[in-house]
Amino acid sequence: MKMNIRQVLNISLSIILIFLFSSACSENDLTKVPEFLECPDTPIIHSGEATYYSFADGTGACMFDSTPGNLMIGAINQFDYENSQMCGACVKVKGPDSTIVIRIVDLCPGCSKDNIDLSPLAFSMIADTLLGRVPITWQIVACDSNTPVKYKFKEGSSKWWTAVQIRNHRYPIFSLEYLTPQQSFKNVSRTNYNYFVEPAGMGSGPFTFRITDIYGHILTDSLIILLPGEFENGEKQFPACD
Repeated sequence: MKMNIRQVLNISLSIILIFLFSSACSENDLTKVPEFLECPDTPIIHSGEATYYSFADGTGACMFDSTPGNLMIGAINQFDYENSQMCGACVKVKGPDSTIVIRIVDLCPGCSKDNIDLSPLAFSMIADTLLGRVPITWQIVACDSNTPVKYKFKEGSSKWWTAVQIRNHRYPIFSLEYLTPQQSFKNVSRTNYNYFVEPAGMGSGPFTFRITDIYGHILTDSLIILLPGEFENGEKQFPACD
C-alpha cells in the first residue's frame, strides 16, 4: 500500500511525540521524590481485631532479640507489615477495657488487614483472655526513647555483603542510605526480615549512614564501624511530631 506525503508526515510526527513522551516519563520517574506522611495532628486510626499468641517473647520476623523483661509486644498483619517497615514501631491499641502501647516485633501471616496478634500479657490488659478475639483501634505513636538510634550488622556481614538493621528508633524507618567512596548516598534495599542489605557490600567502613523515618525526618551518622553481630550507637534520635 502506497502512502502519500501527508500520511508519512503524520506517522513520523506520532513517532517523535511518543519518543518525547517516553523520555519525559523516564526523567520524571528518576527524579520522583518519595511521598512521606506528615506529622499528624490526628494520626491515622486503624480499626480491626486483636488476638494473642502464647509463644510471644520478642523474637520473630523482625529479627529482634527476646525481651523477657518487656512483653508489651505484638505481631502485625501482613498487609500493614509493609515489608518490615513496621518492625520496631510503637502502636497505641485501644481495646474494650483499656488502652496500651506495644512494640511490633513480628509478622502475623494469617491475620486480616488492620488486625494485631498480641502477647498474652498485652491482650490481658485490654480484655479477658478467655474472649480470644476482641475489636480494637490502633495507631502509630512515638516510641518513648530519648537515646540515639542503634545500628546492628548482621552476622556474616563483610565488605562484600553487608546487612544493617536499625533499632531504638522513635518512628518506623522509611529508608537507609550509605555514603559511597564517590561521596554520593546510595539507597539500600530493605528485606522482609528487617535488614537493609547491600548484596555487593558497602566496603570496609567506617560508614556514614543517612536514615529517614516515615515522616521525612532525616538523621545522618558517621564513623559507624563494621562489627558483624554487634551494635553501633548513633549520635541522634528522630524528633517527635508533637
